[in-house]
Amino acid sequence: MTIVIFTACTQAPKETNLLLPVDYTNVPDDMILTHFYTDKIEVKIKCRPKHIETLSKKSLVYPADIYTDLAFDPAGGTDAIEPGHYLLPVDKTRIPLGRSTSIVNITPSYLGIRLEEKVTRVFKVTVPLIGKTAKGYLARPAVCEPATVALTGAKSLINRIEQLSTKPVDLANANENFKKEVPLDLKQPELFTAAQSIFVVSVKVQSLTGTRTIKQIPIQIQNRPAKKVSIEPSTISIDLKGPHENLNSTTLTDKIYAFMDLEGLKPGVYARHAYIDIPVELVMTNAAPRVFTVKIE
Repeated sequence: MTIVIFTACTQAPKETNLLLPVDYTNVPDDMILTHFYTDKIEVKIKCRPKHIETLSKKSLVYPADIYTDLAFDPAGGTDAIEPGHYLLPVDKTRIPLGRSTSIVNITPSYLGIRLEEKVTRVFKVTVPLIGKTAKGYLARPAVCEPATVALTGAKSLINRIEQLSTKPVDLANANENFKKEVPLDLKQPELFTAAQSIFVVSVKVQSLTGTRTIKQIPIQIQNRPAKKVSIEPSTISIDLKGPHENLNSTTLTDKIYAFMDLEGLKPGVYARHAYIDIPVELVMTNAAPRVFTVKIE
């Protein structure tokens, strides 16, 4: 029993490779670390198999301290660091592997980074519209709240941006005004910091206007005299203007009423106008004829 335990505790050391993500800290306030950098290092270690198993369960990272590695003059502070490409030496003492583990090799031995000047610029936010409204409706240009956004990032990347927009807003058969919360559409959001990422988009949807002619509307008589009455012509045609939805209604003709009031008229021949009742959302632009001949016998 003693021999078995002793043998297990004295297993021969083995070599293995660990892949460690690089965690960059202390970037100067007026600088930004662009995406052109070494993001992982490979560390070859030698230790007992049991310890290798323990290390594989840990979330190990290599801490790269940019201020410490680049501020060669402590009195100069971060002002001494300028934009450019740099190589940071990998310090194996920063890798927490424990005393029982020896580092055989580290690849790469230097971390490549690029620092750029950090700038902030205010952009107007546009809202792209996709899809179609319901038939007979038109969407006005969308209004975004807030109308602008401050974007912070590397100067070279910020200067390439011509405009910013939200994700597209789908009109999807809309027939009334609507509001919607929409995120900012950044192609590579990890490269920028936006002052606001969600916007309230308002879209006004209005009915399209059109025209329609209704012909041969019969003229009704109100307060008909006891005598025989004739109206020439007996029908009227009208031109209407208004929303497409109302003009194309299948019940429109049922809502239009043409009449003539003959109250108090004695036998004779008269020139009279007709009255037209139409739905309130429509406008009558023309009527023909305008004058009718009324004969009362």
